[in-house]
Amino acid sequence: MDAVWWFIAIIGMAIGLIGTVLPIVPGTTIIFATALIHRLVVGAEKSLGWPGIAVLALLLLASYALESAAGFVGARRFGATKWGIFGAMVGAIVGIFLGFIGLLIAPVVGAIAGELIGGKRMVAAGRAGWGTLLGNLAGMIAKLVIGLAMVSWFLVSVPSPF
Repeated sequence: MDAVWWFIAIIGMAIGLIGTVLPIVPGTTIIFATALIHRLVVGAEKSLGWPGIAVLALLLLASYALESAAGFVGARRFGATKWGIFGAMVGAIVGIFLGFIGLLIAPVVGAIAGELIGGKRMVAAGRAGWGTLLGNLAGMIAKLVIGLAMVSWFLVSVPSPF
């Protein structure tokens, strides 16, 4: 039975890793939930202890903090004003309904539109949009790296049932 739960945990972790690069899917949350469920079902002697779960919880919080800050920092680094940042946020909300490509493109379009509404010229608005895109990609990569660290921590810490 332990092998079945191990297999279920591996599937959950794989789904979580895929979710780290898809903006709507909470990948690191799925990884954390999988590890927690594995701990509760299998028990402490065959899974992570509470200190290991706490490390995963800290990594989960770090992933969301980095992902949230990355788009903002990228936009600010390339000269976005409050108009551009507001436009990027509106674009991100609209992008949720447009699929994966919409989630990448809509914040950029929103940042550019916000900057144009705020009175900037097209070149400056384009720089803000470019910064938003780079920031969002950096946040996605950071979330993937943290997700890989979480899965690695689980695989190294939990004894194999085989």
